[in-house]
Amino acid sequence: MKRSAEVTIQIPFHDVDLVGIVWHGHYAKYFEIARCALLESFDYNYDRMLASGYGWPVIDLRLRYVKPAQFGQKIRVRATLLEWENRLRIEYLVTDDASGQRLTKGESVQVAVNIATREMCMVSPDVLFERLGEPKP
Repeated sequence: MKRSAEVTIQIPFHDVDLVGIVWHGHYAKYFEIARCALLESFDYNYDRMLASGYGWPVIDLRLRYVKPAQFGQKIRVRATLLEWENRLRIEYLVTDDASGQRLTKGESVQVAVNIATREMCMVSPDVLFERLGEPKP
């Protein structure tokens, strides 16, 4: 079952460039805000991850810009969990809050790393399946 979470963000002045559009690097921050909401939705936020003995670094991040967001604009950022058996693959969609028009889309990949050994896990740890309420394959 796919899980999603959505957040609304109003673009602050400090996120825009000289022409009043969002500087491209800030989209990673918007993705992170939505990703945190997604993780919180199944009670596996970053604090819980650390407590379970695993870190989940981002190993791949992709963005596709369609139309720029502007100062003061309200945007919606949706994060959808697509894969979790061997990694967390999350898809993002940024839309204008008022019109629903697509502005940006992207994807991130995170892998579990055992904090004690610093070794990357080749499969997601049991705790993730427990939090998702999913049987381990």
